[in-house]
Amino acid sequence: MTRTPTLPTSGHSVLSLPMRDPRVRPLLDELAVEYDTRYGTLFGTGGAAEELSRYPAEEFAAPHGALIIIQENGESVAGGAFRRYDEHTAELKRIWTHSAHRRRGLARRVLTELENEARRRGYRKLYLTTGPRQPEAKNLYLATGYKALFDLAADPEEIKHLAFSKDLALPG
Repeated sequence: MTRTPTLPTSGHSVLSLPMRDPRVRPLLDELAVEYDTRYGTLFGTGGAAEELSRYPAEEFAAPHGALIIIQENGESVAGGAFRRYDEHTAELKRIWTHSAHRRRGLARRVLTELENEARRRGYRKLYLTTGPRQPEAKNLYLATGYKALFDLAADPEEIKHLAFSKDLALPG
């Protein structure tokens, strides 16, 4: 199903999709390349394939989860998802921007869309982790109000999973 974007941007549409929709495939394909390129077997011998299949697709479906894709002129250019972490917390996963479309604010827009959807679903908090070799992701989360749950001065390679959280103010 297609939703109206919450942030106006010409040529962009925001789609809420099931994980198995073919318009999600670019997200998963490029994430696999990105993870394998940056991490190899750092997190295990299964690499990206293991990470991307860790959670069943149903966990990213309503009522507890969501997956969105931003399309530009019919092409999937950014996306992300969340799943239930606990009763009050959604866990953000698979935040992605196509390599040809980076540095345009699309990841920030994905975060805003996911935050708004999580808020609509009654979540009060967001949680996420990113890897130590994604400094641009770490900087994005810090710049958008996420609290680091790790020592920012520590070596990210020693931490491995850089965890963040953010409280959501509910409308009303």
